[in-house]
Amino acid sequence: EEKLARDVYLEMQKLWGLPIFENIAASEQKHMDAVLGLLDAIGIADPMGDNGRGVFTDPALQNLYDDLVGRGATSPEEALVVGAVIEDLDIRDLRLASGLSADPQIGRVLGNLERASLNHLRAFSRQLENRGVPYAPSHMDAAEYEAVIAAGNERGRGHRDA
Repeated sequence: EEKLARDVYLEMQKLWGLPIFENIAASEQKHMDAVLGLLDAIGIADPMGDNGRGVFTDPALQNLYDDLVGRGATSPEEALVVGAVIEDLDIRDLRLASGLSADPQIGRVLGNLERASLNHLRAFSRQLENRGVPYAPSHMDAAEYEAVIAAGNERGRGHRDA
């Protein structure tokens, strides 16, 4: 999902030139590097292999990428909604994954990724609010989303984000 986010954001940057996409895409690259380091440390092969930008081995991720890029290509506002949807999905999936391992290294990486996704969701939501576009969460309930937006940006140990 970090690659999905990075690749979609790079495409949205190319289409619309909004700085938020470039900034968060750079952050997603750092997240990909952190996940790759974790995979290497625990002896799991890189599932991305040599796939280039916008190419995914997993058909579900490929379909999601194609759908999100198509949706974001319709307007800058819809591109920002796509960014919020990606982060909303990421938060849900990271929370689910965090309960699957007691390994502290995995927990630390997943915690940093979740904090970053929360901050990214806040950034996309601010951009949408500034444009008068409401965002209805796709993967978390409305009360949880409102609590996330009301909270300030978070910092993790040694983690700097967009």
